[in-house]
Amino acid sequence: MIEARHLRVLRAVAGTGSFSAAARELGCTQPAVSQQMKALEQSAGTPLLIRTGREMRLTQAGEALVRHAAGILAGLTAAEEEVAAIAGLRAGRVRLVSFPSGSSTLVPTALAAMRAAHPGTRISLVEAEPPRSVEMLREGDCDLALAFRYGGDGDGRASAAEWEDLVVRPLLTDRLVGLVPEGHRLAGAERVGMADLADEPWIAGCPRCRRHLVEVCEGAGFTPRIDFATDDYPAVVGLVGAGLGVAVLPELAVESVRAKGVSTVAVEPAVEREVVALTLPDLARVPAVAATLAELERAAAR
Repeated sequence: MIEARHLRVLRAVAGTGSFSAAARELGCTQPAVSQQMKALEQSAGTPLLIRTGREMRLTQAGEALVRHAAGILAGLTAAEEEVAAIAGLRAGRVRLVSFPSGSSTLVPTALAAMRAAHPGTRISLVEAEPPRSVEMLREGDCDLALAFRYGGDGDGRASAAEWEDLVVRPLLTDRLVGLVPEGHRLAGAERVGMADLADEPWIAGCPRCRRHLVEVCEGAGFTPRIDFATDDYPAVVGLVGAGLGVAVLPELAVESVRAKGVSTVAVEPAVEREVVALTLPDLARVPAVAATLAELERAAAR
């Protein structure tokens, strides 16, 4: 294998015409230059220099290697500079995927802080709900994923097992709240039991949230009658506001939507989901990814 340090010595010898002059240029000893040239010829498998008395000239193979060495060393220098820029957060990229209510609450604050502190780092954002966002992380389609899991049930345990190979950075606990139309009999109530909503038509959210809603309702002794299902939180709020049903949404989702025509109520039993940032162990050591994780943690703490 040809090493870059040997190529640098070859260029110096070719440029100066002698080992001693090359040694002076490189700041080393003549024996060191001679030793590295021998190692390079062994790697190349052919002589690179012809020595006749005090004269030294390149063989055809030596000329070819010197010709390519310029491009190789220039490319290596450029690569070293680019890697140094990425390591120093003067360059680089982070591909972030987030579920919608995270995109509208935590992400803007974190990305604004990243841009202010590290303007050379480019961050892109796409939206996906878990488990698709976790699949994207494992498939190499993103570097960092915002996800959530519900606690106290099978879904939470399944998610914990599913994420065993990932770096899991907890951000916050997001409590679910009930949404009822403003004129509803339970509007303004301090707390509402899930069983009190047993006879109501329901508006359900994303597939994972929908499955969890059914589990919670069944735990309260009834199966919800889901009249409408949508992944769009403003649509859920709009349907509740129009008097078409009731819903439960994470507080992050309610925070991100103008809740017009609805009343929020605390529901019992309390239902919470854990919001986390996920990445791969190797990616967690990349400076730009680590910095973005830190900013997401700060945004969640506000």
